[in-house]
Amino acid sequence: MWLILGVIAIVATFINLYMYKTGKDYKLAMAIGLSFTALTLCSQYSLVSKWVKVEDWSALLDIVPTMEMALWVLTIISIVLNITPILLELKSKKYFTL
Repeated sequence: MWLILGVIAIVATFINLYMYKTGKDYKLAMAIGLSFTALTLCSQYSLVSKWVKVEDWSALLDIVPTMEMALWVLTIISIVLNITPILLELKSKKYFTL
């Protein structure tokens, strides 16, 4: 499930950037991208919770250390890419008011 949610988050992020580039309203795509990023993290947490409940320590030892770093990096990238249009918009408005 987390994989599907992650792919949807990535697609929504690229739609967000495309809509900004074409001059269309991108804010809904940005919200969808960030929301699915959060849902991906929740889904991954649920998976780890299931492993703890069934005491699958080998899965936890093998997967969690690697996934922790990957989830941090991908979440930060998602946040930066999704708010980039807002930052660029603010920068251009500030530039034109000088």
